[in-house]
Amino acid sequence: MPDYLVFGSQILVMALLAISLDLLVGYAGIATLGHAAFFGAGAYVAGLLSVHGWGEPLTGVLVAACAAGALGIPIGLLTARSGTLARLMITLGIAVLLYETANRAAGITGGADGLQGMEVWPLLGVFDFDLAGKIGFAYAWCTFVLGFILARFVVKSPFGLSLEAIRDNPLRAAGIGIPVKGRLTAAFVISAAIAGAAGAVLAQTTQVVALNVLSVQLSADVLVILIFGGIGRIYGGLIGAALYMGAHHWMSGLSPVYWQFWLGLVLIACAFLAPSGIMGLMAPRAGGRDT
Repeated sequence: MPDYLVFGSQILVMALLAISLDLLVGYAGIATLGHAAFFGAGAYVAGLLSVHGWGEPLTGVLVAACAAGALGIPIGLLTARSGTLARLMITLGIAVLLYETANRAAGITGGADGLQGMEVWPLLGVFDFDLAGKIGFAYAWCTFVLGFILARFVVKSPFGLSLEAIRDNPLRAAGIGIPVKGRLTAAFVISAAIAGAAGAVLAQTTQVVALNVLSVQLSADVLVILIFGGIGRIYGGLIGAALYMGAHHWMSGLSPVYWQFWLGLVLIACAFLAPSGIMGLMAPRAGGRDT
C-alpha cells in the first residue's frame, strides 16, 4: 500500500510506544497515566539535536532513548515507593508539568507552534527521507523490530519473570529475595528508553515536533491501544495500534464530525466482547497466554 506508508510509519511508532507501556502495566503491574512524557522527551531531544546541527538519525535515536531513560530514573524511584493511586497521580502530574514546560519554553521548543526547522540527514549517509515515506517506513519498521526484540528478551528473561512475580504478589516476591523497588525502577527506565526511541523516530520521519507528543491525550490513547490489543501480551501493542489507528482513520473519513462517537461504540463493544483484548480472544486457540 504505497499511499499509506506515512500512516504505516505512525502505526509502527505507536505500536512501539504501546509495547513500552506494556512492560510497565502488563508485566510490572505499574499503573501510569503519563507515559507520553517519555515519548515527548525523546521526540524533543531528537528534534533539538537536528535543529542545532546534528541530524544523524541513528545517533539521534540513541541519545533520545538515553535521555528518556534518564528521565525514567527519578520517576521510577518515586513510583516504586508508592501505591497504585499515588502512581497514577505522580505520572499524570509529571506529564502535565512537562507539557506546560514545553508550552512556556517557546523559544526552545516552539511552544504551541511546534518545533520546526529540523534537517534530518540521510539514513546511513545514503538514503534520503522522501516525501512518499518509503525510507521513513523502512526506518520505523527496523526500529520497531529492534524494540520488539528487546522487549521480548526482557519479558522472557529472569528479570521479566521477576517483574511478573512482583505484579502478582509484591510481598511474596520481596519475601523470596527479589529487590522489588530496584526491579520496578529498572523496568521504568527500560520502558522509558523504548518510548523515547519511538518519539525520536516520529520526530525524524515527520521532521516536526508538535506539543501533543507530551499530551495526556496521547497517554490515554496508547493505554486504550494496549487494552484493545491485550495487556500483558507482547504482540498486543502491535495489533492494538493497527486496529485502533485503522479504525480512527477510517471512521474520521466517514464522519469527520461524529467519528469519536462511533469509535467509542467500538471500544465499548470490545470491552464487553473481548475484555482481555484481541490477543485474549486468540490465546485459547494458541493454547494459552501469548507473551
